[in-house]
Formats: sequence, C-alpha cells, structure tokens
Amino acid sequence: MKIHNNISLKAYNTFGIESIATQFVEIDSIDALKEVLKYIEDHHLNYYILGGGSNTLFSQNFDGIVIHLQIKGITIIKENSNAVLLKVCAGENWHELVMWSLAQGYTGLENLALIPGNVGSSPIQNIGAYGVEVKDVIDCVEVMEVTTQSIQKIMHSECQFGYRDSIFKKSKRKYIVTAVSFNLKKNQSQVNTTYGAIQSVLIQKGIVQPTALDIANTVIQIRQSKLPDPKVLGNSGSFFKNPVISKTLFSKLQSLFPEIPHYPAPDDQVKLAAGWLIEQAGFKGKRFGEVGVHEQQALVLVNYGNAQGTEVVALAQKIQQTVLTQFGVTLEMEVNIV
Repeated sequence: MKIHNNISLKAYNTFGIESIATQFVEIDSIDALKEVLKYIEDHHLNYYILGGGSNTLFSQNFDGIVIHLQIKGITIIKENSNAVLLKVCAGENWHELVMWSLAQGYTGLENLALIPGNVGSSPIQNIGAYGVEVKDVIDCVEVMEVTTQSIQKIMHSECQFGYRDSIFKKSKRKYIVTAVSFNLKKNQSQVNTTYGAIQSVLIQKGIVQPTALDIANTVIQIRQSKLPDPKVLGNSGSFFKNPVISKTLFSKLQSLFPEIPHYPAPDDQVKLAAGWLIEQAGFKGKRFGEVGVHEQQALVLVNYGNAQGTEVVALAQKIQQTVLTQFGVTLEMEVNIV
C-alpha cells in the first residue's frame, strides 16, 4: 500500500474539477482495503471512496485520504444454457462490462450501455436508463463493513433499492461495495424497447427484430447525440434526479402546462422530467462563466475548462431555486458533492 501526499484529483473526476487530496491511495485487493481502513482508524482520518469519478463533484480540497478503488476481476459463479451468474469486482469499468457481457452472449445490461463509472457505484445509485434499472439484474452485493472490516453478502431483497437509491447510499459510512453479482440471460431476442427513443431509432435503422447488441448500439447512439463526452467537456451526466410528486401537485401543473412530460411512479405518484423543467426555466444552453447547462440536455451541467466546484454548486442551487419558484417542484442533486 503506497500512500501519496497532496495529489490533484482533476484526472480522477469526469467533471475535470481541480481539487487536492491531502492523501491518496489506489487499492487493488481486499487485503489492501483492510490495511488502509486500519490506517484510517489508527490516524483518525476522514476518507472518501472514489471509483470512476463520474458521480462526484469536488467543491473544495479534500482534507483526508481518498481511496481509489481499483479491485478488478470477473468470475462466472454458475451457468446453464439459459442464464449466467457473474460476480464482478467494484473496480471494473461499467460500460466495458456491458460490452464484454454482450460479446459473451449474456444479456440484461444492454439498455445501460455507455453509463460512465465503475461497477461498484452501480448498486449505490441503482443506476438506470432507457427503461431499465440495475436492480433488475442484481443478485447480491458484496461489501466490506467498515468498522469490522469483514466481507458481507447483501442479497437483492435486503438492498432497499429505490429510484436512484439503495441501502448503500443511505449507509455510505457503513459499507464499501467490493463486488456485485448479476443474473444475466442468454436470450438475444428478449430485449426491452419500451423507451420511446430506442424504438424510433430502431425504426430509422430498419431493424425489426433487434438483438441485445442492437439495443446497446442504439443506446450508445442516442447517448452520444445528447450527452457531452467528459473527455472533451467536463460533466457528470445527469446532475439532478427526475422528481417524483403527488398526483395533486401534478394535476395543478398539468392544468398550467398541458404538455408537461410525466410518467407513472410507485405509491400512486407521478415522475416528472427534470430536464424539461430546467429547460422551461430558461437554463438550457446557458453559460455562466466557466460553467453552464449543456445545449443538448438540460440535465447536464458542464465545466468549460477551468470551473471551480463551488461555481458548479452555485449554478445547481440557482436552478433548484428557479424551478421551485416556477413550478413548486424540488430538484434533488444526483451527484455526490464532496
């Protein structure tokens, strides 16, 4: 275990925000993770677990130790002619896993192609896109319990999955995700095309009976047309969650804005499109110094090159306040502010 001092985190977050960590360590094994947690305990240090850096906004320098989790490996736990159970370590890149699984003939992750980040973050946020959430294919999540440094297996039913939520998000200081097990199928023709944009692109391509790979390629095409490449323009993807509101509030909004996009949500509620609300509030494509709202997707806040984390937070708060004033709807940040 080699600990580095005063390390820039700019290359480790997709927003490309400059921040200095007092200490920094890359961890590639369970034993090394136990060792660094013991070091943290002995020295009474603050710590932050960093994966792919795609859902993190550093708003200041970090006084403590950043643990860059790089545990790698994919293992087939069991397999038959119809399905496979994969154990994937937290440090594996998410999109690379999606494409690797398709190359092996495994399906279930195709709608989640091109989501940035690593596998370890996927159950924490319960990542989702184009009609699918990762909880749909998770069997269990392996974690290290921080205080005991023991490995525990948390089954799907215990994960408390919700919209961009889980027990791991609620208990960030209790668990560190080390691996995720996925139940995948081997049926290339059993695909989910329910999300409107997918179906329309398939029609344009003349694809009548899409395979899982067709779906992945379509999702990639859609995402690339709407979302900026973090290597070119710093961002963390969707900055806000789509708000879920009561039917009473939705009825009031629909009477004022008949065209408002909406979707059914659990507990007799309604989900709104945060991007639509932000666009209606006048922020889409607007630039404020070194930060701004992307011209193709209002959900995405961007760093034009030299933004500070505090500038991004200030813009996000301005958007929140404007949407609340105009629509009476509270937008919740999806990105972790550190």
